Amino acid sequence: MAFSCLVFYRKFYYITLLRDPVSRYLSEWRHVQRGATWKTSLHMCDGRTPTPQELPPCYEGSDWSGCTLQQFMDCPYNLANNRQVRMLADLSLVGCYNLSTVPEKRRSQLLLESAKKNLRDMAFFGLTEFQRKTQYLFERTFHLKFIRPFMQYNSTRAAGVDLDNDTIQRIEELNDLDMKLYDYAKDLFQQRYQYKHMLDRREQRLLRGQG
Repeated sequence: MAFSCLVFYRKFYYITLLRDPVSRYLSEWRHVQRGATWKTSLHMCDGRTPTPQELPPCYEGSDWSGCTLQQFMDCPYNLANNRQVRMLADLSLVGCYNLSTVPEKRRSQLLLESAKKNLRDMAFFGLTEFQRKTQYLFERTFHLKFIRPFMQYNSTRAAGVDLDNDTIQRIEELNDLDMKLYDYAKDLFQQRYQYKHMLDRREQRLLRGQG
């Protein structure tokens, strides 16, 4: 998941790219397996960082390199779980990383609805699995033109992982909020794409009429 801010004439636009939750989760596992860490991330919320009790580490030592997928899934504090919802939502609504502030079911509901709202309010968001449509929406939204077309790479490290149905189901359960957000995002993305497409067709008809 990418999260960026564009500036045009001092006006800020927050944009993001969402990815299929299972593929994204597997990709992060592969990244961690190779030694990546997020130790420099402060996870600031409401002006402070979470305590070790609020956000315990999943591993001891310098990193978690070489961890198996099972180990990755077994850590209850793994920030890979529902990462896209957490990064889009307003965590202050649920007491940040303090899980005792709001009951779990209510916490999940608040986070998901907050993530949906923030996604709706973004001038643009794209989906990794739909590169060409993402490019089209970006160009139409910001009146820019890329020199080269976006490429769709289906052969990724995540795609190369051979999983059984039980493991896939377990990943989906761990990322239940992300799954719901992604379903919502796909519908909203398609609506925005069709709307821009309709405007394009209308503009072309007007131009032909003037000609």
